[in-house]
Amino acid sequence: MSGSTQRIGALFTRHVYVIRRNPMRVAELVYWPLLDLLIWGFLSIYLSRLGGAGALPNFIAFFLGALILWDLLFRAQQGVSIAYLEEVWSRNLLNLFVSPLSVGEFLAATVLISLAKLSLSVVIMSILAGVFYGFNILVLGWSLVPFVACLLLMGWALGITTTALVLRFGQAAESLAWVLAFIFQPLSAVFYPVSVLPPVMQALARLLPSAHVFEGMRAVITTGHIPLNHLAWAFGLDVLYMAGAIAFFYRTFAVVKERGLLAKTGE
Repeated sequence: MSGSTQRIGALFTRHVYVIRRNPMRVAELVYWPLLDLLIWGFLSIYLSRLGGAGALPNFIAFFLGALILWDLLFRAQQGVSIAYLEEVWSRNLLNLFVSPLSVGEFLAATVLISLAKLSLSVVIMSILAGVFYGFNILVLGWSLVPFVACLLLMGWALGITTTALVLRFGQAAESLAWVLAFIFQPLSAVFYPVSVLPPVMQALARLLPSAHVFEGMRAVITTGHIPLNHLAWAFGLDVLYMAGAIAFFYRTFAVVKERGLLAKTGE
């Protein structure tokens, strides 16, 4: 065996060991294929029941609207998580928490940063949707504004939960900042109605604010009226999600502080 082959084999073996030792790397191997299979599989079922995409009224509004709203949720979650990771990467975390900054102020600041980034992202996506597809986001109507607010609340709750997990488990959990929101995508019924899902998954979907938001979006586009039942469910669940996320973060922060993990994370 030549030296070149040995070096290639050694590097290959090293990455095999990395995958074996880190369950998160194994999860990545099946995560995206499974996600694509679920989302586009259910969308295919939905379109086949309608008799093809042409039978779906307001086709462009349905799918581009869903895509933009989903991006809002994802960016809201990611904005909070990345704001925390920026402090870790710049080794500034310890400096922050030895200052008078409280945990509540830290969370409020990360949500504010997320909102600012989100606003810029929405403007850019709206312009690109108009340029490439002739889609005007304003056709979705002001009736969607309360649903957008519910979506942001869920995104921030997920972002705070992600931050707590990264705070507790360190670098091994950093990838959650990019993948956690997508775990909820198949059940959120972003591109198809909840009724397409199997009964068990429908029951789980009703526990997600995002599923009620996307059902509401489709109802608003179709009828022009706000479905108050979906709005009430989305807002009520958001309150529970946000309260749970904040409580989880405070509890995790206390544990991390007690075990001295904060100093190690911030190094």
